[in-house]
Amino acid sequence: MSDTRVGLIGAGYIATWHADALKATPGVRVAAICDVSQTAAQGMADAYGAQPFTSVETLIDSGTCDAVHILTPPHLHKPLAIQCLEAGLHVLVEKPVAESAADTADILAAAEASGKRFHAGHNFLGLPSYVRMKQMMRDGALGRVSACEITYALPLGPLRAGPFNLWLLREPKNLLLEVGPHLVAFAVDLFGTPEVSFAEATKPVMLPGDDPRPQAFRILAKAGDVDITFTVSLVETQDDRSVTLRGSSARARLDFASDVLIVERENTSDLVVNPLRKQLDLSAQHLKAGVRNAWTQGTSLNQKGPYALSFRGMDAAIYDLGKPQDPRFSGASAVTVMQVIDDALALMPPQVLAVKTPAVKTRETKPTAMVIGGTGFIGRALTRRLVAEGRDVRVLSRGRSGPFPDLPDEVETIGISLHDKDALTEAMQGIDVVFNLAKSMDKTWADALVNDVGVSTRIAMASEAAGVKRLVYTGTIASYDMSERSGQITEDTPFGDLEQRNLYARSKAECERQLMKLYSERGLPVTIARPGIVVGHGGPLQHWGIGRWHGAGAVRIWGPGDNILPFVLVDDVVDGLVRMGDAPEAVGTSFNLVGEPMMTARDYFDAINESLGARIRVTSGNLVAFYLSDAVKYGLKKYALRKRGVVRPSLADWKSRAHFTPFVNDKPKRLLGWQPESNRARFVQEAIGKANLMGF
Repeated sequence: MSDTRVGLIGAGYIATWHADALKATPGVRVAAICDVSQTAAQGMADAYGAQPFTSVETLIDSGTCDAVHILTPPHLHKPLAIQCLEAGLHVLVEKPVAESAADTADILAAAEASGKRFHAGHNFLGLPSYVRMKQMMRDGALGRVSACEITYALPLGPLRAGPFNLWLLREPKNLLLEVGPHLVAFAVDLFGTPEVSFAEATKPVMLPGDDPRPQAFRILAKAGDVDITFTVSLVETQDDRSVTLRGSSARARLDFASDVLIVERENTSDLVVNPLRKQLDLSAQHLKAGVRNAWTQGTSLNQKGPYALSFRGMDAAIYDLGKPQDPRFSGASAVTVMQVIDDALALMPPQVLAVKTPAVKTRETKPTAMVIGGTGFIGRALTRRLVAEGRDVRVLSRGRSGPFPDLPDEVETIGISLHDKDALTEAMQGIDVVFNLAKSMDKTWADALVNDVGVSTRIAMASEAAGVKRLVYTGTIASYDMSERSGQITEDTPFGDLEQRNLYARSKAECERQLMKLYSERGLPVTIARPGIVVGHGGPLQHWGIGRWHGAGAVRIWGPGDNILPFVLVDDVVDGLVRMGDAPEAVGTSFNLVGEPMMTARDYFDAINESLGARIRVTSGNLVAFYLSDAVKYGLKKYALRKRGVVRPSLADWKSRAHFTPFVNDKPKRLLGWQPESNRARFVQEAIGKANLMGF
């Protein structure tokens, strides 16, 4: 097929990787984008020259596609895959292809009945370095392979900081279903069907409502004469995503996150020359791989990173439709992969995989407060604070489930579009105070005007129409120019020129301007909060308000790290928000919810080391260098890649990330009676000691 037209069902994060890989695959083009969100479908369709759809039925009926990639949450994979196969479309399904081997087999049966191909999205099998390792093993270059270790060690932030309404957190087994296919697919492709002999799940973490989830898995299996160990670790740990083959002649280790293959062999030299030659050989391989990867990414303008190459390799294999189906990505292989995972889950104690039974609802919830963004870090704490004060709360979320299983009487979670004013107005009936903590991370100013400014204005108009007594909007201190050490920032400090600021800072400032306009012209009862760098239980270790992180073990601070940062505990922010929702003095004004001056960035990491024993590598970040590097990226994106709407923040914007200018927090203390934590020892205990930053 010379021109295979492919549709993407689901326009989330992973869809961009699929679309870019398809765009780079000869004889293939992205023809359609389907998502229940019209905005998401239209935005991505515009970017790739495709047609947008909001239902699979209309996509099928349009006849615009020969194949589809199903990129929705996994519980939707099976029905969508069967629907598309029966409609005569080839199907690729993201991993996990289904929630069990039986469901995967049903998809395969539908493919066989329709005469169409069913592929599994095991993209790492398309890496060039993996193909080389597999060929080396088959050629006998490693000798007789006796053992294989496959590891996935990468922090999974949502386990500790949310959002908790993701599919992968609904049940303990979903964590293995999410990550396990990557590992098992390697083993199945290399050795055939592994037989599982042992499986365990460890390092539990409590989700809200004391519902435990494992953060580590270990599985032992055997395929012929090869012993296989699968290891999954999702706590804050050094990134290790690797496949190691131990042979009689050599040991091969594939870092599949970096597309690096290193082969360790013995040599025949004696005494000190033997280990020297061995290490020189390893050093040469690492240097060669590093130079090759840097050259590849540099010359491709970062379009051929390891993850991108894995998708390109997969697509090149599956869209060679003139050849037999590649077994790496076949439906039959997918069934085998999912069966191994099913077998491992069957060996784990039932109590480890059990979902805590939600508390029984005993009365009708009668909410008087609404939290938009109530499943996020601050939103969760705010919702629980409101309940503790005797208020019932309506939480607006992307779905109908939220992190409040222990509060069925007091909290109801509803999923409605923030672009639907009528639905928002209806949801606000009977509500006295609305807390808007929603935010939108957009890539262009046009998108920010729609998804952030437009949404905040629509929420305000709905609040007015529903007769809400108080709207509390959460802005950001990032809107201020904090680039100079001199002076101080109060609520009266102007934001300054925002056109050369990062989109988040600029968009939040524009939201504030529109809301205050509604206050002055129409009497909208709005008050605005700008929290500082929020820390505490439920927050992440890798907080990007402090620096640029490189995994859990290294961070480059924004600037030298010697100035006091505007830290604030999440519980103190929540207290300020509640007071803003109640105090008559708060209407029509704003409050910077910044804690007492206490710690620099380096003080913070010293405290982490002292409290948790986590010796994070901390270096200063040259903000001018950050700015110049960003300028180069801006030029490449705009002129070489011809991307539209690219934003280039100013040097002052980059310097503002260091929060050089100190804040004065007198206003919320004077008008609201707000008292943020002032004792350093108690602050450290709450921000670090009790925050579960490492996950264990």
